[in-house]
Amino acid sequence: MKLLQSKRTFGLSVIQLLILGALVAILFVFSDSNIFRWTHNQTTIHRLNTQIEHYRRQAETNSRKLQELRSNAQDLEKFARENFLMKRDNEDLFIIVD
Repeated sequence: MKLLQSKRTFGLSVIQLLILGALVAILFVFSDSNIFRWTHNQTTIHRLNTQIEHYRRQAETNSRKLQELRSNAQDLEKFARENFLMKRDNEDLFIIVD
């Protein structure tokens, strides 16, 4: 026992270093808020922030398109004909599927 206490590293004995190592392992590996869960949460946060930016840009684009459709009747007619397969009375409609 005297041999374990006589060696000192960083001003601490071997027993103190072992206890400190065990506490660090308990705190960072085995606890509820461990390092693995923290890295997983950070990855999830980054992914969700990326999705938020994507949907924010998409909402801005959709708002601009809506404003254009509200302000121009020709654009509204073109949009309706392309997306909802609407046609005039004297037209035939052919649907081509890729």
